[in-house]
Amino acid sequence: MEMKLRRWALEDAEELAKALNNKRIQENLRDGLPYPYTVKDAEEYIIEMLNSDCESVFPFAITVQDKAVGSIAVMRRDNIHRLIGELGYYVAESYWGKGIATLAIRDITDYVFANTDIIRIYAEPFAYNAASCRALEKAGYFLEGTLRKNAIKNGKILDMKLYALVKETE
Repeated sequence: MEMKLRRWALEDAEELAKALNNKRIQENLRDGLPYPYTVKDAEEYIIEMLNSDCESVFPFAITVQDKAVGSIAVMRRDNIHRLIGELGYYVAESYWGKGIATLAIRDITDYVFANTDIIRIYAEPFAYNAASCRALEKAGYFLEGTLRKNAIKNGKILDMKLYALVKETE
Protein backbone atom coordinates (compact mmCIF):
# COMPACT_ATOMS: atom_id res chain seq x y z
CA MET A 1 0.00 0.00 0.00
CA GLU A 2 1.73 3.14 -1.24
CA MET A 3 1.01 6.41 0.55
CA LYS A 4 1.57 9.78 -1.12
CA LEU A 5 0.96 13.37 -0.13
CA ARG A 6 -0.55 15.71 -2.69
CA ARG A 7 -2.41 18.99 -2.92
CA TRP A 8 -6.10 18.85 -2.14
CA ALA A 9 -8.61 18.71 -5.01
CA LEU A 10 -12.35 19.41 -4.87
CA GLU A 11 -12.88 15.85 -6.03
CA ASP A 12 -11.60 14.74 -2.59
CA ALA A 13 -14.61 16.21 -0.79
CA GLU A 14 -16.67 13.02 -0.65
CA GLU A 15 -13.81 10.92 0.81
CA LEU A 16 -12.92 13.70 3.25
CA ALA A 17 -16.53 13.92 4.44
CA LYS A 18 -16.69 10.15 4.85
CA ALA A 19 -13.52 10.11 6.97
CA LEU A 20 -14.44 13.05 9.20
CA ASN A 21 -18.02 12.00 9.71
CA ASN A 22 -16.68 9.65 12.39
CA LYS A 23 -16.84 10.38 16.12
CA ARG A 24 -13.74 8.22 16.78
CA ILE A 25 -11.66 10.52 14.57
CA GLN A 26 -13.24 13.73 15.82
CA GLU A 27 -12.53 12.70 19.45
CA ASN A 28 -8.82 13.06 18.66
CA LEU A 29 -9.03 16.43 16.88
CA ARG A 30 -9.53 19.96 18.10
CA ASP A 31 -13.06 21.30 18.42
CA GLY A 32 -14.69 23.29 15.67
CA LEU A 33 -15.45 20.58 13.14
CA PRO A 34 -19.15 20.13 12.49
CA TYR A 35 -20.80 16.79 13.17
CA PRO A 36 -22.18 15.35 11.06
CA TYR A 37 -19.47 16.43 8.62
CA THR A 38 -20.97 16.95 5.17
CA VAL A 39 -19.58 17.06 1.64
CA LYS A 40 -20.29 20.82 1.71
CA ASP A 41 -18.13 21.13 4.86
CA ALA A 42 -15.38 19.21 3.07
CA GLU A 43 -15.61 21.41 -0.03
CA GLU A 44 -15.31 24.55 2.11
CA TYR A 45 -12.25 23.13 3.89
CA ILE A 46 -10.58 22.16 0.61
CA ILE A 47 -11.20 25.60 -0.90
CA GLU A 48 -9.77 27.20 2.25
CA MET A 49 -6.64 25.01 2.03
CA LEU A 50 -6.18 25.70 -1.69
CA ASN A 51 -6.43 29.45 -1.01
CA SER A 52 -4.26 29.47 2.12
CA ASP A 53 -1.05 31.49 2.39
CA CYS A 54 1.60 29.23 0.85
CA GLU A 55 4.26 30.69 3.18
CA SER A 56 2.31 29.90 6.34
CA VAL A 57 0.18 26.81 5.73
CA PHE A 58 1.39 23.57 4.17
CA PRO A 59 -1.71 21.36 3.72
CA PHE A 60 -1.79 18.00 1.96
CA ALA A 61 -4.20 15.18 1.33
CA ILE A 62 -2.85 11.84 2.50
CA THR A 63 -3.61 9.43 -0.34
CA VAL A 64 -3.51 5.74 -1.10
CA GLN A 65 -3.94 4.90 -4.81
CA ASP A 66 -4.75 8.60 -5.28
CA LYS A 67 -7.76 8.32 -2.92
CA ALA A 68 -7.77 10.83 -0.04
CA VAL A 69 -7.58 8.82 3.20
CA GLY A 70 -6.55 11.61 5.54
CA SER A 71 -5.21 15.09 5.99
CA ILE A 72 -1.92 16.52 7.20
CA ALA A 73 -0.66 20.07 7.51
CA VAL A 74 2.01 22.18 9.12
CA MET A 75 0.94 25.67 10.14
CA ARG A 76 3.61 28.30 10.70
CA ARG A 77 3.34 30.09 14.03
CA ASP A 78 3.93 33.83 14.20
CA ASN A 79 5.86 36.56 16.01
CA ILE A 80 8.79 35.12 17.99
CA HIS A 81 7.71 31.62 16.87
CA ARG A 82 7.77 32.40 13.13
CA LEU A 83 10.35 29.67 12.41
CA ILE A 84 8.21 27.03 14.13
CA GLY A 85 5.40 24.99 12.66
CA GLU A 86 2.59 23.04 14.30
CA LEU A 87 1.75 19.66 12.81
CA GLY A 88 -1.80 18.31 12.63
CA TYR A 89 -3.11 15.18 10.91
CA TYR A 90 -5.62 12.37 10.86
CA VAL A 91 -6.13 9.18 8.88
CA ALA A 92 -9.49 7.57 8.06
CA GLU A 93 -10.32 4.79 10.52
CA SER A 94 -10.22 2.03 7.91
CA TYR A 95 -6.51 2.89 7.39
CA TRP A 96 -5.50 2.89 11.06
CA GLY A 97 -2.65 0.59 12.05
CA LYS A 98 -1.09 0.44 8.57
CA GLY A 99 1.79 2.90 9.14
CA ILE A 100 0.23 5.56 6.94
CA ALA A 101 0.35 8.32 9.56
CA THR A 102 4.04 7.65 10.22
CA LEU A 103 4.88 7.87 6.52
CA ALA A 104 2.82 11.04 6.08
CA ILE A 105 4.49 12.67 9.09
CA ARG A 106 7.95 11.82 7.71
CA ASP A 107 7.06 13.13 4.24
CA ILE A 108 5.58 16.45 5.37
CA THR A 109 8.47 17.00 7.80
CA ASP A 110 10.99 16.42 5.03
CA TYR A 111 9.03 18.73 2.71
CA VAL A 112 8.75 21.59 5.20
CA PHE A 113 12.39 21.39 6.29
CA ALA A 114 13.59 21.28 2.66
CA ASN A 115 11.31 24.02 1.29
CA THR A 116 10.90 26.57 4.08
CA ASP A 117 12.91 28.33 6.75
CA ILE A 118 11.01 26.48 9.51
CA ILE A 119 13.51 24.93 11.95
CA ARG A 120 11.18 23.19 14.41
CA ILE A 121 7.93 21.27 13.98
CA TYR A 122 5.83 20.17 16.93
CA ALA A 123 2.63 18.22 17.55
CA GLU A 124 0.39 18.01 20.60
CA PRO A 125 -1.68 14.81 20.57
CA PHE A 126 -3.98 14.02 23.47
CA ALA A 127 -2.02 11.92 25.97
CA TYR A 128 -4.54 9.06 25.67
CA ASN A 129 -3.98 8.79 21.90
CA ALA A 130 -1.24 6.17 22.03
CA ALA A 131 -1.43 5.45 18.29
CA SER A 132 -0.75 9.07 17.36
CA CYS A 133 2.08 9.29 19.88
CA ARG A 134 3.61 6.11 18.45
CA ALA A 135 3.32 7.41 14.86
CA LEU A 136 5.21 10.57 15.86
CA GLU A 137 7.92 8.54 17.62
CA LYS A 138 8.31 6.21 14.63
CA ALA A 139 8.61 9.29 12.38
CA GLY A 140 11.54 10.50 14.48
CA TYR A 141 9.83 13.03 16.72
CA PHE A 142 10.96 13.30 20.34
CA LEU A 143 8.68 13.44 23.35
CA GLU A 144 9.53 16.68 25.12
CA GLY A 145 6.99 16.39 27.90
CA THR A 146 3.42 16.14 29.06
CA LEU A 147 1.29 19.26 29.06
CA ARG A 148 -0.85 18.67 32.13
CA LYS A 149 -4.49 19.73 31.98
CA ASN A 150 -3.80 21.41 28.66
CA ALA A 151 -7.16 21.00 26.91
CA ILE A 152 -10.85 20.50 27.40
CA LYS A 153 -12.56 18.09 25.04
CA ASN A 154 -16.09 16.74 25.37
CA GLY A 155 -16.33 18.24 28.85
CA LYS A 156 -13.15 16.54 30.10
CA ILE A 157 -9.91 18.26 31.06
CA LEU A 158 -7.09 16.39 29.33
CA ASP A 159 -3.33 16.11 29.26
CA MET A 160 -1.50 16.41 25.97
CA LYS A 161 1.94 15.24 24.92
CA LEU A 162 4.43 17.57 23.28
CA TYR A 163 6.47 16.03 20.46
CA ALA A 164 8.94 17.96 18.32
CA LEU A 165 11.61 17.56 15.69
CA VAL A 166 14.27 20.18 15.09
CA LYS A 167 15.93 20.65 11.71
CA GLU A 168 19.58 19.71 11.91
CA THR A 169 21.85 22.31 10.35
CA GLU A 170 25.36 21.86 9.08
